[in-house]
Amino acid sequence: MTAALAVPVVLAPFLAAAVGLPLGRRLPPGIVAIAGTAVSAVLAIAVAVSSRPAETLARLTPTGGIAVTVGVRVGGLSATVAVMVTLVALAVQVYSVGYLRGDPRYPSYAALVSLFTAAMLTVVLSADLLLTYAGWEVMGVCSYFLIGHHWERPAASSAAVKSFLMTRFGDVGFLFGVFVLGTAAGSFRITDVLAAVPTMSHTTVLAAALLMVVGVVGKSAQFPLHSWLPDAMAGPAPVSALIHAATMVAAGVYLVALLFPVFLAAPLALDVLAVLAVVSMLGAALAAFASADLKRVLAYSTISQLSLMFAALAVGGRTAAIAHLVSHAAFKALLFLCAGAVITAVGGGLLTDLGGLRRAMPVTFATMTVGFAALAGFPPTSGFFSKDLVVAAAGHAASGEAALVTVAVAWLVAVAVLLTAGVTAAYATRAWLLTFFGTERPAREAGPVLTGPLLALAAPALLLGLAALRWPELRPEWGSALASVAVVVLGAGVVLARWRAAPGRDPADLLGRARPLLASAWHTDDLYERTVARAVTGLAERVVAVDDRVVGRAVTGSGRNAGRLGGLIRLSQNGNPQLYLTGLLAGVLLIAVGVVVLA
Repeated sequence: MTAALAVPVVLAPFLAAAVGLPLGRRLPPGIVAIAGTAVSAVLAIAVAVSSRPAETLARLTPTGGIAVTVGVRVGGLSATVAVMVTLVALAVQVYSVGYLRGDPRYPSYAALVSLFTAAMLTVVLSADLLLTYAGWEVMGVCSYFLIGHHWERPAASSAAVKSFLMTRFGDVGFLFGVFVLGTAAGSFRITDVLAAVPTMSHTTVLAAALLMVVGVVGKSAQFPLHSWLPDAMAGPAPVSALIHAATMVAAGVYLVALLFPVFLAAPLALDVLAVLAVVSMLGAALAAFASADLKRVLAYSTISQLSLMFAALAVGGRTAAIAHLVSHAAFKALLFLCAGAVITAVGGGLLTDLGGLRRAMPVTFATMTVGFAALAGFPPTSGFFSKDLVVAAAGHAASGEAALVTVAVAWLVAVAVLLTAGVTAAYATRAWLLTFFGTERPAREAGPVLTGPLLALAAPALLLGLAALRWPELRPEWGSALASVAVVVLGAGVVLARWRAAPGRDPADLLGRARPLLASAWHTDDLYERTVARAVTGLAERVVAVDDRVVGRAVTGSGRNAGRLGGLIRLSQNGNPQLYLTGLLAGVLLIAVGVVVLA
């Protein structure tokens, strides 16, 4: 029964997209999109409540090689993530009705969000790696169209292309990783692949794990394929909420957690994942502190928070990573939707244009305060509990308790996690102060269509951690919790002290001359322009030159030769009957002479 319910979880938003794309202007697109997502959410909750692992498969037409199957696979991990995806997607669909009111492209937008949701649910509930990859790729296509929703704006158009190209680069690694695992296991069925991992050679498992790392680095915007995510802020705010909180970037964390036995059998891949996570979490947190745009602050924070999850996975904290994935979905979706409300009210997202909005927008102020507190990890928000699990997992690994990575890497992760917690509290406090305090600006609270989803998401962002206390494995360890809170209070305190000393002045000035470097995320885009872009441009120029000088000349020369040959032939076709008759008689004479000679 569980597996039977899981199928319509995917089909409901897919059907909403299938109806909405061709008929969106004839039917009410918002109702169609919300209905499909709501049905999916209800069924996902029913699947999660049953909490019984189940699987259903249907084999496709035999291809003569490894069998390809279509079906769903439900377990504790997939059911939990499916609920997270559907609830956040539902909040986004409701919010979008008000946010994009009057937009002529809203019907296609609503259908694409439904298709995006269905693709992520395919990744989560698929029983076959090839079907997982199909959902993985459909998400990439949908993100291209949604980020470029305002395609008439150069920033949105270029951001869509950039995200598509950079994530496609990572997807190549994921695809080859799927091929390696499926070939070694003799099946692409996830259950069969995981069961066959102990029988695979170390080289095979390591190759598959490293290829998967390439895939998740691209999809989850980790260093060095991270720079597409901040630029994706050119899309509408609800799109950012969906991509950053519940779909696409979360898919990388889910994939590593799903295929965790593969990574356990390849410790070197976990070392690589841990080092990349350390660089990404600290680098992105510092970039968020230096950024001048509210949505880019949240974008860099997404990169940093995903890195915390990858770090937890690398040191063996699978439960901690999933707990933080779920809590992050709630508070990050809340923050992006709040940012959308602020941008709608003020007309822009630059922090220098904001300030003093707490009285004009009391609902947004209250809910965004909850979101920033959860992001920073202040108790008793959900972010405090889930982040403590990550800190505790890193501490256990550094102390040598069942460490999956080398001791040096474990210590690097433990130190980086605490430093990131402090910087996160600092940039969350800075964004909160610059948005809601200081000189008051004229603004008006958003309507109930926008504030309703904010209140709905604020509840789990605040209370989800307390609800998780019923499970012993999710309860905080007070030693790591105290250390985490101390670092968080220190980071927030430094920013508050700076604000009190110089009211209205941006606390990011504490960075001094390093601020431009950090705001540009260490000039990685400039590096790509000077290396990858120049190399590709140079190669393209050479291809054009070869096409013009070799292929073009060959085509032109063949045309000229054909014309010359035609000219020679044309001499014999001058319309003179006497010439034709003479030629005929000459030919007959030649044939006769030939016959006589050869006879």
